[in-house]
Amino acid sequence: MITAIARAKINLFLHVTGKQPDGYHLLESLVVFPDGGDEITVSKSKDLSLEVIGPFSHAIGSTDENLILKAAQLLKSESGTDQGAHITLVKNLPVAAGIGGGSSDAAITLKTLNGLWGIDFSDDKLSQLGLTLGADVPACLYGKPAIMSGIGEQLAKIDHFPEFDILLVNSGLMVSTRDVFSRLEISRQPSSDFCFEDMTRNELFSALATMRNDLEEPACQIAPVVKSTLSAIRGQKECRLARMSGSGATCFGLFETERAAQMAKNAIQSHHPDWWVQTMAVGL
Repeated sequence: MITAIARAKINLFLHVTGKQPDGYHLLESLVVFPDGGDEITVSKSKDLSLEVIGPFSHAIGSTDENLILKAAQLLKSESGTDQGAHITLVKNLPVAAGIGGGSSDAAITLKTLNGLWGIDFSDDKLSQLGLTLGADVPACLYGKPAIMSGIGEQLAKIDHFPEFDILLVNSGLMVSTRDVFSRLEISRQPSSDFCFEDMTRNELFSALATMRNDLEEPACQIAPVVKSTLSAIRGQKECRLARMSGSGATCFGLFETERAAQMAKNAIQSHHPDWWVQTMAVGL
């Protein structure tokens, strides 16, 4: 039996730089993976099966269409193994929330089954398989700070990255990625020319303040609660930056200390007890 955490994927900035003829958008994004997420346990079994539990299990549709099972079936087919597995997903992250939950679940499924079944595929091979499941699955397989580009499959790894605390807030409203992109007007502003390697925490926060998430405005048009969420985060003491992640509706706030992030969490929860509010650490 193997258990691993499928960490949330947070876009600290997300610039949409163009659109390919096939409809895929080109982007540049700094992604980080805080120390919290879904939990996946795999154990040997005759057949492939998936059990979903946890606070957001009710939001998962048909398990037959789940990326976890698709990842497992893909790995089984590519490796030629006749082994099965029982997979348990503890769904701790909100669904359709802009924090890469499904892609991260698929990535960790590939990793854990690769070990459970003794397949021993390389990281590069797993990334190639992951890309067929979703453009950001390779980044989730890597699971460390990186700049994503292309359609999300190109990674520039950042070896030395500062530690900080992050507050994640989701109102409970699911936002369709397709709908958000359909309202996007590509600005074609120059992409980032910052080098994030060896930045201090203050240098990072200052650089991020000059950037943006190009999907934030169209998401706010579809779901005005995103704007309310951002206002709630920005109103907290010691919040250095508030922004939406991915295509929403999860928003985040950056803090220098765990204490400041926890105080912000308590304040927001007191006013919005039905919102999902979590503090996590980045860089650990």
